[in-house]
Amino acid sequence: MTSLNETSQPLTQNGRYRRILLFFGGVILHFIWWDVLMGRVPLVRKWVRQSRPERFRRWAQRFRILAVDMGGVMIKLGQFFSSRVDVLPPEITDELQGLQDEVPPESWPDIQAVLRAELGTSDGRFARIEEEPLAAASLGQAHRAWLLPDEPDGALGESGESRNSVVVKVQRPFIEQIVRIDMAALKVVARWTMYYPPIGRRADVPALMEEFGATLWEELDYISEADNAERFAQMYADSDQIIIPAVYRDHSSARVIVLEDVEAIKITDTEAMEAAGIDPKRVAERLLETYFLQIFKEGFFHADPHPGNLFIRPYPESIWDPNEPREFWLTFIDFGMVGRVPDLMGENLRKVMISVTQRDAQQLTEAYSDMGFFLPNADLDRITEAQATVLDRIWGRNLLDLARPDPKEMQELGFEFRDLLFEFPFQVPQDFIYLGRCLGMVSGLVSLLDPEINPWYQIEKFGEELIKSQDVRGFTAETAWALIRPYLSTPIRIQKLLDTVEKGRLQVTNVPDRETRRRLDRIDKRLGQIAWSIFGAAGMISAALFYLFKKREK
Repeated sequence: MTSLNETSQPLTQNGRYRRILLFFGGVILHFIWWDVLMGRVPLVRKWVRQSRPERFRRWAQRFRILAVDMGGVMIKLGQFFSSRVDVLPPEITDELQGLQDEVPPESWPDIQAVLRAELGTSDGRFARIEEEPLAAASLGQAHRAWLLPDEPDGALGESGESRNSVVVKVQRPFIEQIVRIDMAALKVVARWTMYYPPIGRRADVPALMEEFGATLWEELDYISEADNAERFAQMYADSDQIIIPAVYRDHSSARVIVLEDVEAIKITDTEAMEAAGIDPKRVAERLLETYFLQIFKEGFFHADPHPGNLFIRPYPESIWDPNEPREFWLTFIDFGMVGRVPDLMGENLRKVMISVTQRDAQQLTEAYSDMGFFLPNADLDRITEAQATVLDRIWGRNLLDLARPDPKEMQELGFEFRDLLFEFPFQVPQDFIYLGRCLGMVSGLVSLLDPEINPWYQIEKFGEELIKSQDVRGFTAETAWALIRPYLSTPIRIQKLLDTVEKGRLQVTNVPDRETRRRLDRIDKRLGQIAWSIFGAAGMISAALFYLFKKREK
């Protein structure tokens, strides 16, 4: 990793800017040569298609090595890529998963220098600071410390640990200079990608990069992070299920933040949960419910739910009945990346949930259109047909089935809606990027905790709550029940058959002939694995929003 005992001038001369441009330039040229040009050559296109997963894996490996070596924004970008299981192939996301835990720490003397610059001598503040970091992230790292006994504690104290135990989060030296250099290079790469029409038509990549940069700068402002933590603390002040660490403002600054030490069982450590008497399935439920309320009710959510930022703390044994499942607190840390849902987006997200609850494809299309998921002049009627078909097919399935769609079923959908696939009238709204990333990460955690979870139970539950709430106008409880009751009382397969007959879509499907198979192959080759993923996530975005929110059964 580039030494941080250097001035800003060597940081530029050491080639960060050049290395980033050369790497991504190589990726773009590789893609153009193999997937765009050679993929059209009859004699080699089959090999190009078959070799794509391995080529993706090799590039992901090279990026991981580059990110670990350079640190800074490259680590953050790799973590972002690793969470986008909704649009990136597993060869990339799996290879980059390790970046969540692979960030090399800064040396203690460098961290100590930042502490002195920000807080002065630590002798009058901390009784002791551990030199070995608790965790190292892309922009900073955390050390456990103990306040002097006469300092105000403000800790919750449920754990029974010393109330003076705190976590000191310190920014990496010269990180602001590194962010400036890295973002300048990535903005050039973003402009390059706009020359590829399928990307240029569907996303303003430079604008997305601006949003990415703005989020990074917000993460670097620890005063803002302290404000975020205190807002979450107010949200959950009366909760017996959620813990938010206290902030020690007197010991914090723009580059150092001191928080209550609330470390407990890592949310991915299911063995430790079970050993403590906690059912991981109940953790999955609580995690989903918490994010549902943050996004749909508060419009303010913790936007970085990777495993290092979420813990499970068991209730003390003194109040636990061994004959009952053990209760627990869901604990959040690291509030540098938060999301805010604008009123218009929040209204449309609620509309999406209600539409799915009612299986109303028309209303679902309207909500997506209002959020900007479709290109101008998109055939909304045809998109509505596709969404109705997908809702019929996926309704009632558990998370494992949703995460592993049947290739034959995807082929049938691809053939039925091949016109949509060729036109591909979908785009990624800028405001949805970080919400989608957050939901994708929550989805991954939930699937780890309970892969068999049934999403529809909660979709129906949350949909009913939204319909009855005052936030959704134009619905009464009686109307809502009349609309939902048939889907709750009629077996899924019978209701599906009745819907199909009613819509005039009952048909007999023959086995595709050779010509049909060749046409399907051409569709598949043109779109590739990433495009299929996007179709599953954007076409009816049941693979992005619901696949995100759903997932859990009682």
